Amino acid sequence: MEWNLRRMDNELREINPDLLQPSKSFKKPSAGTFTLNVGGYLYSAQRQTLLRHPGSLLEEVACGKKPVQHVDGTGNTFLDRDGPVFRHVLNFLRMGELVLPDDFKESELLRREAEFYRLGELVRAVEDWELRRASLKEPALLELTDNSERSQGFRIYCSDAGFIDKVKGRLVQVSKSRLDGFPEEFEVSSNAVQFRHFIKSEMGSRLVLKEDNTFLCTLDCLKLETIMMALKGGYRLVTSLDSCRGSVLQSEALHFVK
Repeated sequence: MEWNLRRMDNELREINPDLLQPSKSFKKPSAGTFTLNVGGYLYSAQRQTLLRHPGSLLEEVACGKKPVQHVDGTGNTFLDRDGPVFRHVLNFLRMGELVLPDDFKESELLRREAEFYRLGELVRAVEDWELRRASLKEPALLELTDNSERSQGFRIYCSDAGFIDKVKGRLVQVSKSRLDGFPEEFEVSSNAVQFRHFIKSEMGSRLVLKEDNTFLCTLDCLKLETIMMALKGGYRLVTSLDSCRGSVLQSEALHFVK
């Protein structure tokens, strides 16, 4: 029996010399590389890259100072953090500087991830990037104009369409005991709304504040509400055209900037 087994083994080796040998396609992980599973995304880097910031979580994991608490199905260290954003963390370690796409909109998330990994230099780099972006951002202009002619009425223009959305979200038309949303007749564009015939309420309908159902039955109420929204949103008044020399509410035009 022993002879037969030896004979079969020899015959198999003659057919395929690699049979019963470790597969040549299988590569053991290199001691110089390290693979992390971050939120389901696999990242491989030179171990030295993860060691560049002593005291960071990644340095502790890569050098074995911190015991591995979780691994994935293939034995890689698993970190329950944001996978896509870790790309920018790893690139920062590789290049020594923060390079982000022009349309990057997750700086707050990246900063929090940097804090989690205890990468103080990356935290400061994100903050500097945010300051540079803020300095390059065009100022938002807000204009409130009040025309005495009913055909024109009260107009709100803002270069930031987000403010117009807030105004529209704050107001709602009520008719016959139901909410009809913001009246489409007042929409001019994504950057402007114009309240024509505002004071003349339609029979059985009225424009109210959505949250507390306060009646906005006068033009002054609407102007005051818009001004308060602007000030709370960080806008500051720069000019006012006041032909009546009365209060701000009586101004024909108000200009804000943010």
